[in-house]
Amino acid sequence: MAETQQADLKAERKAARLAQQITSFSKAHGGAEGQVAYLGERGARIVLVGEDGNWGDLVAPSFQIAEKALEKSGITRHESFDGEFAAKVKTGRYEWSRMAGIQVGGPKND
Repeated sequence: MAETQQADLKAERKAARLAQQITSFSKAHGGAEGQVAYLGERGARIVLVGEDGNWGDLVAPSFQIAEKALEKSGITRHESFDGEFAAKVKTGRYEWSRMAGIQVGGPKND
């Protein structure tokens, strides 16, 4: 019983820390929206997209903790990363070069 309560408290603290990071991102980017993607045993990825088009991500130890963190932060949660939500992401030269590098065998070391 005590172990379960301790695990619940630990999960609650982790969700609260993630919510603080999400809130900070949101404030820095004029608001934000998010989506949670399951990563398997590793946990869940929280993808954040700011109103200014900047994006970021966080990893939570479980899908439930990720959901709780988004709930605590108060931002809009999307079920999937497609359509209008994905169109809000602005990519720059760095992202395009990294994507191209992956397609042609990775980045070159000059």
